[in-house]
Amino acid sequence: MIDRKHPEYQYLNLAQDILDHGSDKELFFAPEIKKQYEEKGEQPPFIRSVFGRQIRFDLSQGFPLLTTKKVFLKGIIYELLWFLQGDSNVKYLIDHNVHIWDDWAYKNYLKDVEIGIKPKITIEEFAEQVKKEDVDSEFVQKYCELGPIYGRQWRKWRAEGGREIDQIAWLIEKIKKTPSRKSMIVCAWNPEYIYEMALPGQSMALPPCHTIWQPNISDGKLSLQLYQRSADLFLGVPFNIASYSLLTILLAHVTGYQPGDFVHTFGDVHIYSNHFDQMKEQISREPRPFPTLKINPEVTNIDDFKYDDFTLENYNPHPTLKGEIAVIGGF
Repeated sequence: MIDRKHPEYQYLNLAQDILDHGSDKELFFAPEIKKQYEEKGEQPPFIRSVFGRQIRFDLSQGFPLLTTKKVFLKGIIYELLWFLQGDSNVKYLIDHNVHIWDDWAYKNYLKDVEIGIKPKITIEEFAEQVKKEDVDSEFVQKYCELGPIYGRQWRKWRAEGGREIDQIAWLIEKIKKTPSRKSMIVCAWNPEYIYEMALPGQSMALPPCHTIWQPNISDGKLSLQLYQRSADLFLGVPFNIASYSLLTILLAHVTGYQPGDFVHTFGDVHIYSNHFDQMKEQISREPRPFPTLKINPEVTNIDDFKYDDFTLENYNPHPTLKGEIAVIGGF
């Protein structure tokens, strides 16, 4: 018997809603990305989207790592640790064999290929070169630095007078001291570094899709709501659900609360046209019980967590479903 109450059906039903009722929209692609599609003899994808949706997960009922396809937990953990470090250079991820941000660094490299100052290499060759380089090398700094994206805004928001604001440290302090506050918000959307609002050369490589999030303390539990302005349902959202659920668990742990709900609120949530078939296959699969995620209880400072402090138990997903990422610059 199919358990239609399984929380993963929120995700699957949203996918069906988009396929059935979404609006088709063309996308903006930078010239160097358009050329990649031309070289492969392919048309760039479009998206089918809806606007304004919400799903939520009770974290006491299991860790919401989707089961209708295998989700890359290693990448989720390393990416969140990268954010929490305030880092914005993808070498950290590449060095740990996490390649979810490679496309944006490679896009930077392709710009120099276009003007003839760098030879054409594959993205795999690019990643191998990054591994060989020191983090302070010209190559890594020029191509792998993505600008003031998520982690930099969370931990090093640049303010007047040269100050840097650590939103995470402030947030944790306020949760501990005044948990009933409704002003505990972390924001990654900084207009000073976005598109034409930024000074020349200072724009982020990817304007934040998950733009703002807010914890709430009620009945001894810490819940968290994320507002995501733009959401790639097939590739990105499974990652985002798990990542911000993990963040909720970490914040609860270091402030002395039990995890509550993760609430995921979407602006434009969409499926790329080259993911339609994979999405339909995923919808046809029956969800399985969510796994359990355990964290090292001895770590009490959010800055001290390492990859080995996390253990996933009883994860039994359906097989992986692959899809090509579309690097369009955050539109």
